[in-house]
Amino acid sequence: RGDDFESSLLSFEKLDRASPDLWPEQLPGVAEFAASCKNPITNSPPKWMAELESEDIEMLKELGSLTTANLMEKVKGLQNLAYQLGLEESREMTRGKFLNILERPKK
Repeated sequence: RGDDFESSLLSFEKLDRASPDLWPEQLPGVAEFAASCKNPITNSPPKWMAELESEDIEMLKELGSLTTANLMEKVKGLQNLAYQLGLEESREMTRGKFLNILERPKK
């Protein structure tokens, strides 16, 4: 009885990859990415890496070697630094307004 049920679930339908309804066009860039992943060992670096300077590569290596906790601590430090920079910029803008250094928008 179980064999009858399993055989009733079988489908012998042939799926043709030429059908745009069954197999829509892939997302842009996916085919190139998939092709680059098939052979991960290449002599040339990936396109995105060609634009990096040696300092950027060193920073990537440093960040890649951090533990999760250390990476989170680094991110928190960057957030704090960005916040402090925002506060300093706000103070300078306020100071500029008081000294009439900054140009005010005309109405």
